[in-house]
Amino acid sequence: MEKVAIFGATGMTGVCALDTAVKSGLKIKLLVREPAKIPEAHRDKVEFLVGDVTNLDDVKKTVKGQDGVIVVLGTRNDLNATTALSTGLKNIVKAMKQYNVKPISVCLSAFLFYEPEKVPAIFKEINAEHKRMHDVLTAHNDLDWIAVNPPHIADQPRSEYILKHGESPGPRVISKYDLGDFLVQCLTKPEHYKKVVGIANVPK
Repeated sequence: MEKVAIFGATGMTGVCALDTAVKSGLKIKLLVREPAKIPEAHRDKVEFLVGDVTNLDDVKKTVKGQDGVIVVLGTRNDLNATTALSTGLKNIVKAMKQYNVKPISVCLSAFLFYEPEKVPAIFKEINAEHKRMHDVLTAHNDLDWIAVNPPHIADQPRSEYILKHGESPGPRVISKYDLGDFLVQCLTKPEHYKKVVGIANVPK
């Protein structure tokens, strides 16, 4: 894999995925709303388009010519109801199919491993949107999708982490750096294709 498109590259975890992709020598294309949020250290190392993931034409321009896709879309601290993320993912899937791009990693949430009634009420709406994203992704078995369900994403150094398919590993925290690394690295690891992946740091 030589070229990747990243959606959500200016968020907390997205910046970490971008950093890993740059250090891995990948050619990177971003779709951003605010170019000023691209880290200055990487600005001259990436190609970027200004646009919105809910606009299919913007998404197509971003995916065209790439070998893989990383999706780290978020709402920052806005937990209100939204369909922007799932609409964006639908557009990404359409573009991938048009340009015959197969591998895609998508950051979702460990709350998807919970019974719905056990998800804290404050996260109910964003969890519902993550479920819609999950359903969009897993409906396409002609793609090499990886659904990554992290627990609390922490601003802490890299350390050892655990992976499990189809379930949470148990611990409830993951370093944003480890998560960013995995979202990039898993694109070339077929053992994770068409799998829901739980990821968490080993407790110290």
